[in-house]
Amino acid sequence: MIERTSYDSPQYDVFKTNVKKLTGLDLNSYKNQIHRRVHMLMQRWGIKEYEEYFKTIKEDDGKLREFLDYLTINVSEFFRNPNKWTELQQKIIPALIQDRGRKQLKIWSAGSATGEEPYSLAILSLEAGLSPQTPVQASDIDLGAIAIAKRGTYLKRQLMNVPGDLVAKYFTTSDKETYAIKPEVKNRVNFQRMNLIEDRFADDFDLILCRNVVIYFSAETKTVLYQKFLRALRPGGYLLVGSTEQIFDYRKIGFESAGAFLYRRPV
Repeated sequence: MIERTSYDSPQYDVFKTNVKKLTGLDLNSYKNQIHRRVHMLMQRWGIKEYEEYFKTIKEDDGKLREFLDYLTINVSEFFRNPNKWTELQQKIIPALIQDRGRKQLKIWSAGSATGEEPYSLAILSLEAGLSPQTPVQASDIDLGAIAIAKRGTYLKRQLMNVPGDLVAKYFTTSDKETYAIKPEVKNRVNFQRMNLIEDRFADDFDLILCRNVVIYFSAETKTVLYQKFLRALRPGGYLLVGSTEQIFDYRKIGFESAGAFLYRRPV
């Protein structure tokens, strides 16, 4: 059993530095929960030395994929938390269209994992008649997750929240369990690799979704990230976070509350 004190050992510090160089993932930005996950996986694999642990994920793509999935929790589904998507479709997007005076909105899925969220946004943009000239931006630190997203193939259970008419309209299926996103949805999303902590953000976004991404971040890292999101939004733009990620000091950061887990940059 690896002791808690190993979180601060010189060997673990070297491991964290090597992981950052290899993947861009800075484990120091996370709370202790993420370090427990690192060590739980290490134990699961029967590895006792950090040097061997790093060698394993560096030389075995399958192990690297498992390592990143276990840490970044790349598990999602279309229209996750359906009530929030209903709010986006019926309230937020129409309000933004009216406010901007045009059907061209700049939308970003920050921490897009395997693509379910940005493709859900793309479906909403199609339903709202938004201009295809501004595709949904989607970013993630994990290139493996982005590769899966670009394939656009999903299991039936991942579509459990998608209304039947939208499944028929925007998906094709070759069997009863596998569904593929249609090209018109794929073409509405632009994927890129991004480190949310270190990379510079674009600006003038009307809507940013960052959901179930910062749950393991330290309080200091969360504050820095939310400040970056605030600057990335246009006045009147919205930030939607996950249902376990309420921003308690949103006023201090500069936001105003626009509903449950929804924040707005003041005009």
